[in-house]
Formats: sequence, structure tokens, C-alpha cells
Amino acid sequence: MTAHQPVLLNESVDALLGPRAGVYLDATFGRGGHTCALLARLGAEARVIGMDRDPAACVVGADLAASDARFQIVQRPFATLAAALDTLGVDAVHGVLMDLGVSSPQLDDPARGFSFRFDGPLDMRMDPGSGLSASAWLDQAEEAEIARVLFEYGEERFARRIAAAIIAARPITTTGDLVRVVRAAQPRGTPGKHEATRTFQALRIVVNDELGELEAGLSQAFARLLPGGRLAVISFHSLEDRLVKRFFRARCSPPELPRRLPVRGPVTCAEARLITQGITPSASELVANPRARSARLRVLEKRA
Repeated sequence: MTAHQPVLLNESVDALLGPRAGVYLDATFGRGGHTCALLARLGAEARVIGMDRDPAACVVGADLAASDARFQIVQRPFATLAAALDTLGVDAVHGVLMDLGVSSPQLDDPARGFSFRFDGPLDMRMDPGSGLSASAWLDQAEEAEIARVLFEYGEERFARRIAAAIIAARPITTTGDLVRVVRAAQPRGTPGKHEATRTFQALRIVVNDELGELEAGLSQAFARLLPGGRLAVISFHSLEDRLVKRFFRARCSPPELPRRLPVRGPVTCAEARLITQGITPSASELVANPRARSARLRVLEKRA
């Protein structure tokens, strides 16, 4: 099992902490890399809350909580972070970190079904105890819906061909079976990219409602920030990064006024200011962790 290497670790912690210490939320705990770096930088009065919907991640979090009283873990998706904070009696926080995508332990465990590199059950759920697996979703979805998901979430140019092949091959219960179906349906591949990359990405996104979760999580995270608090988000593909960039841009823009409306007094300021335009991994980090190659960090600060 490959240990998870947190991406953009120093950059994200440096940006998130800003000028203050206090209460922080790691909304994607994973294996705790970013959380441990935060705890190492914070004092005895600080508090860090971890969230993750993966029960395996929460087991690691429980071990950390047992050894550090400043930390506690909650098993919930970050789309419910407002309710999670309410349960803990926390009204607002100084910073929120979201490290999107899949962790190395998830990718490297064949039983989770996230990777086309291993043959295993076609699951792909972040929380294996909740919702439909990828296999179950493919088994009940219409051909047109499968094609739409592959095209929109995977940007797969052969979406219709692959969707038709999946329908003909159902039920598809393992990652190896899906790889074979996808490979056979494509008239040609993309140099340097595995034939099933886009299909696996699309299925993972729809099975876990990743974009819907992200939209809800961003809104709730920003609403719970204290003035001067920061929201740091690490994205890994264009769909989620576009969503993050759009959300940040909207918070950093003054409210639109009707054209030709006479304005008396100062115009209302934007809700936030952008701290980073998009930090990418250094060359040395890419050598140590090639999976970081598509990562991009954006950080927003809430205005007083």
C-alpha cells in the first residue's frame, strides 16, 4: 500500500494560516498530511477539525485525535460541513482546507475500485457504505445518461461508443471488465494517456456527486469563515478547478448594479480578496510525487 503524499503541503498551510491561529477545518482529512502540518504550526490553544466521508480515513483520524487533544475527526461529506460544525458547537472558523480528488491509499487499494491499474470490484464510492457503486450505477443507467456523464465529466470524445459498449456488456462488475470494454470501444487512443482514464474519472465524479458536493461545500465553507479567514482549495482536474475559480471570482467581485443607476455614496466592496491566482507544484515536488502534476491551489480571504 502506497502512503499518501499530501500535495502542495507547505504552500497550502502557509497560505491558510495567514497572520493568525485559531480554529481550522480540514474538510478532506484523507490520511492527515495537511492536518498534521497545521497542528505542527499551531499552538496549544488551537483547534483543528477533520472531516472525511471515507471510513478508512476516519480510522486514521481517530488515532490522531487520541494522541492530540487539539484535533477531532467527523465522518461526513464536506457538503454537510455547516451541520457538522453546528453539531460541534462551532459557529465560525479561521480557515478551511479542501484537497479534492482521490488519495493514494484509495487509488492503490484494488478493493476500492478507483484505479484501472488493478483488477477489483467496480465500486468507486468514497464512502463504501453509502449510495450506489459504479457497477450498480452502470447497471441501472440509460445509455444516453452514461454517454452524457462520460462526455461532460470525463470529456470523453468517444462517449457514445463507450456507452453503447457498456450497455451491451452489462453487468460490468470489475475494473478489469470495464477497462476491456472501454478499450475495445475506442477506435484510437490518446498518446500518453490510458484508454480508460476519462471513463474512470467520469464515473467517480457521478458516483460521488463530486461537483455537487463541491458547490455546496464551497458555499458553506465561505459562510462559516470569520472576517480575515481563508479558504484554500486544491483541485486536480479542469471541471472542479473551473468551479472553484468561478466561485472565487464571484466573491471577489463587487455586486453588479443596474446600468445607468445613479449611485450615491461608496459602492459596496467585494466579499473577499484573492490570495493566490493558482499555485502549482514545484519541480522538486513533481519528482517526489508525480501524482501532483495536475494540482492547483487557490486561496481566498474573507473581508472584514
